[in-house]
Amino acid sequence: MKNRQLYLAAYDISCSRRLRKALYLLRGYASGGQKSVFECFLTPAEKAQVLESMRLIIDPLEDRFILLRLSGAKQIQTLGKAVSPQDGSFFYVG
Repeated sequence: MKNRQLYLAAYDISCSRRLRKALYLLRGYASGGQKSVFECFLTPAEKAQVLESMRLIIDPLEDRFILLRLSGAKQIQTLGKAVSPQDGSFFYVG
């Protein structure tokens, strides 16, 4: 998992067409998520690609998108009905 950082990507998009495009884009990078919030382990190049792609999708006057780096993600703790990580190559359990 070298050079990968954990990010939380979230959007609020008013147009269903743009919403579907954003959903499709983020699902390609997400290791988990729910509705309009996704956990993504990204390299610096992938981060830049996500930001540029979202710039092309959203309408800055109507929509919102945030990509928040989560620090201290060495140990992932979940509560409730947690789902195990889907992509084992991006996770360290120890």
